Amino acid sequence: MRKALIVWGGWPGHDPDLCASMIRGWLKAEGFEVQIETTTEAFGDPGIHDLSLIIPIYTMSKIEKADALNLCAAVRSGVGLAGHHGGMCDAFRDSVDYQFMCGGQWVAHPGNIIDYKVDVTRPDDPIMKGVKSFEHRSEQYYMHIDPAIEVLATTTFTGEHASWIDGVVMPVVWKKRYGAGRVFYSSLGHRAYELDVPEIRTLMTRGMLWAARE
Repeated sequence: MRKALIVWGGWPGHDPDLCASMIRGWLKAEGFEVQIETTTEAFGDPGIHDLSLIIPIYTMSKIEKADALNLCAAVRSGVGLAGHHGGMCDAFRDSVDYQFMCGGQWVAHPGNIIDYKVDVTRPDDPIMKGVKSFEHRSEQYYMHIDPAIEVLATTTFTGEHASWIDGVVMPVVWKKRYGAGRVFYSSLGHRAYELDVPEIRTLMTRGMLWAARE
């Protein structure tokens, strides 16, 4: 049985506890044994190197350098990493090692909660197969992006809330390699209920399965 670790905490506005519970249920349904922890010290445990998958749900906050380096080393060795929204890519803002692994970092969501479109750019990818482009209402994440990521879906900014970014095409869903490890990320899911949007649940579940080490 594959083993997964979910570590949740940090800023409560992203419903980390509820998201952890939902994702735990999805993974258990896929046959994973799932452990849940609530402190960043869990990333420093040498035992994480034996896992199949790690899911951080820990917006903002801080992580000790040794714990971040152990997490990065585990993923480089082949442990999968997957996550969503600020729980993964607005975590540990002062840890460049962590950001290098993730492939992107949140910097703004102009207009806060707005209507926008998610455009599927790789319908041929198994993670996105059958998922059509869709309208969504939430935070439209503007991110600093690693050009090495493989983009699966994007969104286009209108400039209504920040005129200088009119027409900017921003990755929303991506996957990448980090050493021997697979990394998956979706910027969707500001609140837990958004994870139950069929398209979001589908791509998240598939993305986690893709990232997970066999």
